Amino acid sequence: MTTAAREFDVIVIGTGSGVAIADSAAAEGLTAAIVESGPFGGTCVNRGCIPSKQLIHSADVMEIIDKAADFGIIAHVDAIDWDKIISRVISEADDSANTVESRYHGNDKVAIYKGEGRFVDFKTMEVNGERITAPKIMVAAGSRPVVPPIPGIDGVPYLTSDEALRYDKQPEKLIVVGGGFVGIELAHFYGALGTDVTIVQRGPTLLPIEDEDVARRFTDLAKRKYRVILDAETRSVSHNNGEISLEITTPSGDQTIIGDTLLLATGRRPNSDRLDLDKTGVQMNARGLVVVDEYLETNVPGIWALGDVVGRYQLKHNANWEWWHADHNMFDRGPKAAVNYHAMPHAVFASPQIGAVGMTEQQARDEGVPYVLGTYEYAWSAHGIAIGDLTGFVKIIAHAETREILGAHIMGTDAATLIQDIANGMRIGLTTDVYSQGIYVHPAAPEVVYRAMRSVPGTKFPPMQPNA
Repeated sequence: MTTAAREFDVIVIGTGSGVAIADSAAAEGLTAAIVESGPFGGTCVNRGCIPSKQLIHSADVMEIIDKAADFGIIAHVDAIDWDKIISRVISEADDSANTVESRYHGNDKVAIYKGEGRFVDFKTMEVNGERITAPKIMVAAGSRPVVPPIPGIDGVPYLTSDEALRYDKQPEKLIVVGGGFVGIELAHFYGALGTDVTIVQRGPTLLPIEDEDVARRFTDLAKRKYRVILDAETRSVSHNNGEISLEITTPSGDQTIIGDTLLLATGRRPNSDRLDLDKTGVQMNARGLVVVDEYLETNVPGIWALGDVVGRYQLKHNANWEWWHADHNMFDRGPKAAVNYHAMPHAVFASPQIGAVGMTEQQARDEGVPYVLGTYEYAWSAHGIAIGDLTGFVKIIAHAETREILGAHIMGTDAATLIQDIANGMRIGLTTDVYSQGIYVHPAAPEVVYRAMRSVPGTKFPPMQPNA
């Protein structure tokens, strides 16, 4: 005999950005159930942006020390305290997860269900043998790393980004399979601290989703620090006496890559496949992403989704943006608000850093959009020379007729910070003409953006004052 399901007003699946829906429900006097199979806080807090950036800061500090002699400062590193680096990250992540969870302890409007939850009927889930149901459900279950079907992988110890952020020993020779942002950021962390790094990439450049000029220059710079193997197909992998052998095929022939640690950084997949969403009628696409409308509601009225399971952008700030819209729409806080994703920025916290927003040049070209380009090198600016960044640059893609900014790409020091001003301008439709009217501090980092804007053909510069 099936036990009757416990009834709630709202069920929230996952405790990343979507968990705030439970807060809103409780504030409205409604009851909410939170279903979470792991630590609270989602990918960002536990296995993503926050712990990775803490690790990367250690790498950035090491690079500053390595380059100190260029500025007349003689410095050296006595040792790497690996345990301290990792324990700092683990402690911060675990404390944050516990803090998120503790918000709901003692709240009589919110019940926590820790375990794998699956749908067993229409709007009905089962968690640890107990059934729960609600008229409104938020699916925000996140994603997990993909493990590619490499022959032999089942017999080989390997890391994904989940384990690499908490790895308790420093590898001597690290093989990174995958040249996207996850692999590149982790290569920076391990490599800057002294690990010998080999990156194996299927395509002709690293960071293939970035603008082509950024990808090419970044790849050239990466080759100076790591062994980078491009256009590589992985054939098999094996493990023997602590040694990992990766067999690959490249245009120049077959190769064997030897290391003591293997990191798989080949993308992420949504956790929707763990929920049996078909039992409640929710539609998914061929990639397993939950299909939602512009308001984040699925084909089943009352069931909503956001974040990585939707897959519009696998970015924490995107999930937070979607949460605001979902909260507004789920609780009928006025006319429904469609999500406007225009000018969604992103960054790669590698070395050099990358910040980007909007179209790449290849996208503008493929879509037949009339465009013009503006570029400026860090090395041409007083600030770039002062800090010794002679490889960074800014690239602006503007509409050929209106000069509206279609995309911007920055590679160099503080790129993740510098891109924000452009993203904000794009959100409200600013043109390069408008940016050229700005007064920028000299000599400071944003000046390189200003000069890139002014280099866009056809941009109108501010009039010079008499005797200027």
